[in-house]
Amino acid sequence: MHAITFSKLIKIFIVPCLLVFSFSLQAQEEETEETSKFSISGSVDAYFRTNFNGLNQSEEIVGGDAVTLDPAAPATSFANDPGFAIGMANVILGYENDKVGFVADLVFGPRGEDAVFLSQGSAQIVNQLYAYYKVNDALKFTLGNWNTYLGYEVISPVANFNYSTSYMFSYGPFSHTGIKADFSFDDNWTGMLAIMNPTDYTEYNPIGKYSFGGQLGYSVDGGSAFLNLLYGEQSLSDDSLFQIDLTTGWDLTDSFYLGLNTTYQDTDGTGFYGAAIYPQLSLSDNFGLGLRAEYFKELEDGGVVYGADTNITAFTLTGSFQTGGLIIKPELRLDSVSDDYPAFLDRDLQPNSDLASFLVAAIYAF
Repeated sequence: MHAITFSKLIKIFIVPCLLVFSFSLQAQEEETEETSKFSISGSVDAYFRTNFNGLNQSEEIVGGDAVTLDPAAPATSFANDPGFAIGMANVILGYENDKVGFVADLVFGPRGEDAVFLSQGSAQIVNQLYAYYKVNDALKFTLGNWNTYLGYEVISPVANFNYSTSYMFSYGPFSHTGIKADFSFDDNWTGMLAIMNPTDYTEYNPIGKYSFGGQLGYSVDGGSAFLNLLYGEQSLSDDSLFQIDLTTGWDLTDSFYLGLNTTYQDTDGTGFYGAAIYPQLSLSDNFGLGLRAEYFKELEDGGVVYGADTNITAFTLTGSFQTGGLIIKPELRLDSVSDDYPAFLDRDLQPNSDLASFLVAAIYAF
């Protein structure tokens, strides 16, 4: 018999074992990649904006003296500065596997500051911060701070067709902090229940009051509809906010989409109601046109924008051209407030109920 040398032992036994172990590690890594995912995404945006019939500068010479005035702009959130302006830088860190995950959504710049207006200090860069646990395919719990579930529009300009925002979005909630349970009843129906701080108190609860939220959703391949509810005390004086909101959108053809948002909000007699339609037409693989036609009415007992019983109409026509991660959006907007409320100053410093404005925005998403 021939003696088995140490080198032969390595070839016969140890090498195959190492190969098996290597294949096992590779399989585990592939399985981990399939079930666990860390992601980094976000966007940056900037724009140029001007008024056709309104004041663009913040300082005027009146009677030989310099007078500081507010440039004319719609009383909606974001994208209201004259001339060349910046929006925000947005970085979203996320992790998910079969059961658990988190999202840390950070914002920098004027748009981000407006979105988290009740936060202070270092928390002013936190747009969303939450962790979640999936019990099973039908139930998921989330704890932390997330952007609102009400309304058609969102804070990030990437997810909105129009660059400027509606009145209904601007005066509804932006974010909530609390705990929520998301339910999946079947392939089409979903639900959500939440206990939260008062609206937009995203860091902590300073008043010891809570809000309650709910949502019922229906989705198919051609579109979706969501009925949203929000109720809760908003201050130490026991002011209670109630809002009901319907958001829906459908692909009517391969190139034509129609969205609808209608909402009603009441805080002890002060509030608003309104409706907006969002028809969008795809003209090519990288260019489309979208219109937002909005009617906004402030309640008779108290308004949130210009005053009680004021009504506003706003028409916004937006083009969207996309190449790679870059999106260019030219936009024409016409705002009209009740005749008895001259909300804007024209270039001659005369009050005016109408404002025509134009902007072009550049958004890069990664």
